[in-house]
Amino acid sequence: MANFKLALIPGDGIGPEIVGEAVKVLDRVGEIYGHTFEYHDLLMGGCAYDAKGTCFPDDILPTCRACDSVILGAVGGPKYDSLPGAERPEKALLKIREGLGLYANLRPATVHSALKSASPIRADLIGDGMDILIVRELTGGIYFGDRGTREGKYGEETYDTEAYSEFEVKRIARVAYEAAMARDKRLCSVDKANVLDSSRMWRRVVTEMSAEFPEVALTHMYVDNAAMQLVRDPSQFDVIVTSNMFGDILSDEASQITGSIGLLPSASLGEGSFGMYEPIHGSAPDIAGKDIANPIATILSMAMLLKYSLGLGKEAQAIEDAVEAVLNEGIRTADIAGAGETAIGTKAMGAEVLKRLR
Repeated sequence: MANFKLALIPGDGIGPEIVGEAVKVLDRVGEIYGHTFEYHDLLMGGCAYDAKGTCFPDDILPTCRACDSVILGAVGGPKYDSLPGAERPEKALLKIREGLGLYANLRPATVHSALKSASPIRADLIGDGMDILIVRELTGGIYFGDRGTREGKYGEETYDTEAYSEFEVKRIARVAYEAAMARDKRLCSVDKANVLDSSRMWRRVVTEMSAEFPEVALTHMYVDNAAMQLVRDPSQFDVIVTSNMFGDILSDEASQITGSIGLLPSASLGEGSFGMYEPIHGSAPDIAGKDIANPIATILSMAMLLKYSLGLGKEAQAIEDAVEAVLNEGIRTADIAGAGETAIGTKAMGAEVLKRLR
């Protein structure tokens, strides 16, 4: 029995709707197992810009640091596309990850047996199911590298720089190796070492670290081949470790194999138990306020929060079991409903998960 302080950042678009359902699930878990959750609401992203003239208000980092972890919905939308790059909602995501030292992004991609028909991949390619963990480096690479505009041979040119230190590669590789040890002991490191110097260093460091984890079978794959192999034979992967940009792309591809991006949770971790938990999808402003968004990715992110940051494995499993039960019973939101299946809304899906929490 414990009380936990959580920073709550619903964000933009469907963020408040999906976070609202996830909070209900957390509170129900608290009732069942004797825990309490204290929420500290924060504005970040486009909603913060509208209210305060900045997407990243000064109170975000100190409030988050005073909490046990952070729950994030989604930020951004077409309304803010005209803002300068440094002021856009997406920049707030980079700032909070860097400011909180959250360098490891864990993105599980699982094909639920009840949703094989929702996957665009043929059932025979999925086999008994797909269960991949993508470990994405989160605070380095091209998203954080030197950038700017300069005069080039053909006039103005703009550049973004991919840069990694050995330290950054070692620490994310260690997270991936340890994750592989807890799973099927297979690790695939994805890079572009045939072209990029940064990738050649990445491959060398990951290979050198394999001596510390002799039980883990290490392979390497170029990112273009990895993108192809994910749709050709996804079951060949167990844990994938890769850079910030490659991880961003590959995890979205993997999400579609599962049937919907609305199903995939994520955890962003640093040193210690502190983390930030969010669905991998965006703010989907086109469906905001319509009660049709799938809250499952956010609800499963709460399971990751309980497991990784709060040390409540039994409670985390209860959420995962409730979601699995809902899907096995054929309950669907619009994004995963097949032909002839009735779709329910965001609130109704949240209520169905609550009913099955034990």
